[in-house]
Amino acid sequence: MKITTIARTAALLLSTVAWTAARPQVADPSHWPAVTPMAQDPSIERRIDTLLAAMSLEQKVGQIVQGDIASTTPDDVAHYHLGSVLNGGSSSPGGDEFAPPSAWLKAVDDYYAASIRPDGNLPIIPLMWGSDAVHGHNNIVGATLFPHNIGLGAARDPALMRRIAEVTASELRVTGLDWTFAPTIAVVRDDRWGRTYESFSEDPAIVRDYAAAFVTGLQGTPGTADWLRGAHVIATAKHFLGDGGTSDGRDRGDTRVSEAELIRLHARGYVAALDAGAQVVMASFSSWNGVHMHGNHSLLTGVLKEHWGFDGLVIGDWDGHAKVPGCSPTDCPAAMNAGLDMYMAPASWKGVYASTLTAVRSGALPMTRLDDAVRRILRVKLRAGLFEEGPPSSRPLAGQYALLGSADHRAVARQAVRESLVLLKNSGVLPLRPSAHILVAGDGADNVSKQSGGWTITWQGTGVENFPGATSIWQGVREAVTTGGGSAELAVDGRYKAKPDAAIVVFGEDPYAEFQGDRADLLFDDTRGTLDMMKRLKAAGVPVVAVFLSGRPLWVNRHINAADAFVAAWLPGSEGGGVADLLFGQADFRGKLPFSWPADATGAPLNIGDRAYKPLFPFGFGLTTHDRSPRTPLSEVSGLALADPPTGLLFSRGRATGARLLQIDRANDSPQTITGAADNGALAVRPIDREAQEDAREVTWSGRSRGTLLIANPRATDLSHAGPLALSLALRIDQKPTDPVSLELKCGPGCSAKYDVTARLAALAGTGWTTLIVPLRCLPGADLGHVTAPFALSTSGRMRLSLSSIALVPAKGDSPCS
Repeated sequence: MKITTIARTAALLLSTVAWTAARPQVADPSHWPAVTPMAQDPSIERRIDTLLAAMSLEQKVGQIVQGDIASTTPDDVAHYHLGSVLNGGSSSPGGDEFAPPSAWLKAVDDYYAASIRPDGNLPIIPLMWGSDAVHGHNNIVGATLFPHNIGLGAARDPALMRRIAEVTASELRVTGLDWTFAPTIAVVRDDRWGRTYESFSEDPAIVRDYAAAFVTGLQGTPGTADWLRGAHVIATAKHFLGDGGTSDGRDRGDTRVSEAELIRLHARGYVAALDAGAQVVMASFSSWNGVHMHGNHSLLTGVLKEHWGFDGLVIGDWDGHAKVPGCSPTDCPAAMNAGLDMYMAPASWKGVYASTLTAVRSGALPMTRLDDAVRRILRVKLRAGLFEEGPPSSRPLAGQYALLGSADHRAVARQAVRESLVLLKNSGVLPLRPSAHILVAGDGADNVSKQSGGWTITWQGTGVENFPGATSIWQGVREAVTTGGGSAELAVDGRYKAKPDAAIVVFGEDPYAEFQGDRADLLFDDTRGTLDMMKRLKAAGVPVVAVFLSGRPLWVNRHINAADAFVAAWLPGSEGGGVADLLFGQADFRGKLPFSWPADATGAPLNIGDRAYKPLFPFGFGLTTHDRSPRTPLSEVSGLALADPPTGLLFSRGRATGARLLQIDRANDSPQTITGAADNGALAVRPIDREAQEDAREVTWSGRSRGTLLIANPRATDLSHAGPLALSLALRIDQKPTDPVSLELKCGPGCSAKYDVTARLAALAGTGWTTLIVPLRCLPGADLGHVTAPFALSTSGRMRLSLSSIALVPAKGDSPCS
């Protein structure tokens, strides 16, 4: 090792130690702003006292556990006295993601009936059902789909936000649901995060104003007769705290800021939400300066409950308690002791129930803490009238299916679309004449799934084609020109039959959700040749209006230069007619950027107020059709190095090659990029020597949960024209696998191909260093034109192996698959 390398390493270690020593990990409540505590109803508190006195230990423990309906039956609810169930992003009645609304209402009734099933002398306590209704009642086919929060942030209209929340609540009530995991009040500071579109803005002032409006729209106003009742539901302020500030924008990562910055940037939305009466706060998957939020007593208890006087309940996120040191998905009294009141334990709920009983009996979880958690859950249920309202199907609005996607509700969504679009460029082509002949092109033109994004019917928003009542952007344009005496032609590839007067090109990001949307940079991946199509149209003398669909600002300078007008449409949802309204002058653009637009593609954090603030378009930018800008071409230098060759070495000398990322992953977590030793509980990686110092990595799977070692591309690569390829692994099997092992090639959300490599690895155990060749033809079904991870090795069992290189090489015709 060279002396300079030693010096640099020492300097890095010293700076890391200094940062660790200086950074605060315990919040001081005296530094935090005040919240007006909600007045408690003495009659409700007396009822809680009576209920607690009559409940058994088992019933109390059941109340603090929430299971997912994919892993929890109505009989489970009755037997274990579960306090709540949820439908996760991919869970639905009978496992049918496209189930009709009537099936949802029947399922809610069935679970409710189980919760009130008599059990001796124990009190009857109805359950709550939680759902991610984050841009409308987005799990239901035919419901109104609003723009995602990033678009709403561009509207700067709190009154409209309240109305959107009211519509969402009423549509939830139609299917019998009483609780939504919304609003998300993250203040995103790094747009590489896969949940950027769930944030209203990088500006905490916008988030603050919207938090209050949304909570009021969902729940109603405290002190009124219909608060939490009638057409209203229980709201959830999430994810507490600092989820939008993680380092490098990594989902479920670490927010490394001072306490003052945590308050200034990330706390203001919660102050507003609690002042508006929010009854539930969801703990974040993320950490603050290394302390996982699910185990952060100083914030969950010291600030939220004691200083702010929050008397509602704190719900965990999807097995988020498992990230607390010393915990697992099925056992974590530390989270409850830190201030969690209800475990979100989708498939792990039965283990959580058993371990919590044990913890209470041993004293690891004090009975006073359990009673406080149950008191908070009962308080929310009583305030919401769940003890009196009866079966969900008998409650206000239940079964009124005509309200789902009704004309009035869609009108609100269309207004939201009109207010959310931001015009970034206009050379004078807008507004278009409705009497003209208009070409509509691009893969997003007639694609409601793409314009709606993630959290739409399915978790990732993929695999959905049926959107009854929705309007694609193409359909909205066609309606506008038909009404105006013009004509429209749809050609996704831009190859028209009759030369148009103008072309509207709709393109952008494909749907994603959570960590599957995390990025290494902000370069738009134009995998469908949209730029070439735009240039071809321009060369033919056709004015081009670009409509860009995305969940965050991205570097698209080349596309902006190729367009005569460029619209940031975000993810507008089901009402594509709202886009057409602005393009054809039914209303003018009024949207203003809720996030700063980057001048390069590197992805470095860019936020208003930064010392070195050099955006392409600043926060708050937005043109009208009367403006002409920009007048000169934008730089087409992205700031990124040239792309790595798609084949050749992927991993060598202990590191992923080029810009590729070596990552580890475990069940219900996000991939963690590593360079040295690392351990996520499912697998551990450490440097070892083969032929040189630390030129290989030993990987040990613990068997505690499913773990994955993978090589991720910074952006999708195209292997479809590279000829027959094979993965070549230089490895040593130190402990043969105890369970099946999958070798996987990933090609984006919902796209992968797997090969069972268990027998081949087992056969190599004890043979020393060797080379394993696996032709890609052994992994059928992958989209080789869009490879996001060319290598991923997963198992739920125990295994240990060492790797010195991974490469994509030309496949030989005789290479076996078995």
